Amino acid sequence: MPVIALLNQKGGVGKTTLSIHIAAELATNARVLLIDADPQGSALDWSAQRTESARFSVVGFPKPVLHREIAALSNGYDWVIIDGPPRVNELARSAIAASDLVLIPVQPSPFDVWAAKDIIDIVKEFSIPKPNLETRFLVNRLFPNTMLGAEVKDALTSFDIQVLDSAIRNRTEYAKAARAGLTALETEPSGQAAREIRAVVDEVTALLNGAKKEGKLHVVAS
Repeated sequence: MPVIALLNQKGGVGKTTLSIHIAAELATNARVLLIDADPQGSALDWSAQRTESARFSVVGFPKPVLHREIAALSNGYDWVIIDGPPRVNELARSAIAASDLVLIPVQPSPFDVWAAKDIIDIVKEFSIPKPNLETRFLVNRLFPNTMLGAEVKDALTSFDIQVLDSAIRNRTEYAKAARAGLTALETEPSGQAAREIRAVVDEVTALLNGAKKEGKLHVVAS
C-alpha cells in the first residue's frame, strides 16, 4: 500500500487541493484514504461541504505519531494520501517517516523555490533510515501559455531532487469545485484541470509501481 505525503513549509502552495484531487483520481479504481495532518483541517472542511457520496475517506490526524499509527489508520485501503502541515515541525517529520513518496508542491515563484530548502533538509535526514524514500517536486498553479514552468524547473535543479514532468496550471475550476465539496474531476471530467490531475497520477503511480517491482516500496503492516 503506497503512502504519498504532500509537504511544503510554505503555506498557500495548494497542498490540500492537490491532495484531494490526487485522492479522487486514485479512488476511481481503488480504496483511498486521505489523512488530514494539517492542524488547519482544510481537507476535513472540504469533506464537510460535500453532499455527493464520498469517493474516498477523509480522517483528521494532525499528530506527530502518524508514522506509528499509519498501519491502523490505513487498514483496508489501497492508497494513502497525507495532506501535510504548512510548517517544518514534528508533524512533517512524522508524515515523511510514514511515506513512500514525498511530493513538494511549488509555485512558479522564487519565494517558493527558496522555501523548499527547509522541507528538503528534513527529507535528507531520512536518507539513512529510509533509503528508498522517493521525493519529487510538483509545479503547481503555473499560468497557462508561459515559460515559467521551465524556469522554475531549472531553479529547482540545484536541490538534486527531480521535478515531475506533469504540472498543474492555475485554473479556476479547482476553486469552483472545492466550494461544493467536489473536484474538477467531477465538475468537468473532460476538462483541462482533470486531464492535468490524471497526468500527475499516472506519473506518480508509474514511479511507485517501478519501486514496488524493485522491492523498494515500504510495506505497511495491517
